[in-house]
Amino acid sequence: MKVAVIGAGQLGRMLALAGYPLGIRTEFYDRSADTPGGQVGPIVTGEFDDVARLAALARRADVVTFDWENVPVGSLEPLTKLAPVYPQPAALAVAQDRLLEKTLFRDLGIPTPPFAPVDLRSDLEAAVARIGLPGILKTRRFGYDGKGQARILGRHDLARAWNALGGEPLIYEGFVRFSREVSLVAARSTRGEVAFYPLAHNEHAHGVLSVTRAPFAAPALQRAAERHVRAILERFAYVGVLAVEFFVARGRLVANEMAPRVHNSGHWTLDGCEVDQFEQHVRAVAGWPLGPTHAIARVEMTNLIGEEVNEWRRLSAEPETRLWLYGKAEARPGRKMGHVNRLTPLRG
Repeated sequence: MKVAVIGAGQLGRMLALAGYPLGIRTEFYDRSADTPGGQVGPIVTGEFDDVARLAALARRADVVTFDWENVPVGSLEPLTKLAPVYPQPAALAVAQDRLLEKTLFRDLGIPTPPFAPVDLRSDLEAAVARIGLPGILKTRRFGYDGKGQARILGRHDLARAWNALGGEPLIYEGFVRFSREVSLVAARSTRGEVAFYPLAHNEHAHGVLSVTRAPFAAPALQRAAERHVRAILERFAYVGVLAVEFFVARGRLVANEMAPRVHNSGHWTLDGCEVDQFEQHVRAVAGWPLGPTHAIARVEMTNLIGEEVNEWRRLSAEPETRLWLYGKAEARPGRKMGHVNRLTPLRG
């Protein structure tokens, strides 16, 4: 069986490595062959809006998936006539637009911050008047790892935020006073089987995920998260891995965003679960049964950002530590070069 993966970053790389022991081959598509995925599997290069080249890839595959949430939906939809595309382009379209995403959460009864669309400066004024301050102005599309956002703490910040982001579709969200951030990684198979991993507790630095600790033992929050994520999975008859990030505010979950792909906060599963999120995604899109998701160890996952390159050898010598490098040749500040999982036994 062959899986075509559109996008050949570190997530695609780990998808391919998860598929090989199952006898599942991978072929990548990306703008450049000099990618983490291109080191572990054949790759076709081209622009993401080149439907003809993408179609040729899809014709050679049994199923198409992606490792990047900014793949144009308009490029994926024609491929559905040639091979199954999972997750479904409809789910990706919602995840690509923060307004559609927040509207989905609201329609499914999932708590989410108050929000309003902003296209004009007058819309921003009206949104602030209705929702209040503080808040965050965000681009509706794109923006990742803290980009495309401006905090508005008082009215004196309105002009600065508008000057930074105005001119494209925006969304204003009320600020959530939260005690921590958590995420749930789940999967749904082609047969409708659903599996949930334990909640993970996430810490960010400068808008980028820094540390994930899992499992995060909070039974009531786990049940609530599973209920919310199941509703999203069923809405789309979703196939593949889905991650949803939540704020914990006054003991309840408030949905922040969803990612229709394997997720950085799920990297702990590589060493903390019998079947990690990458194998789970491959199983799901290939039509295989889903695997077990319970934790077999406590894991602290730390992202290795560009300037930490000199730490790799030292980290590899730490006991109960697993080092995962992504094969990126050039270390740049803010670039994710790999991650490290530190394991401790589960109590009891």
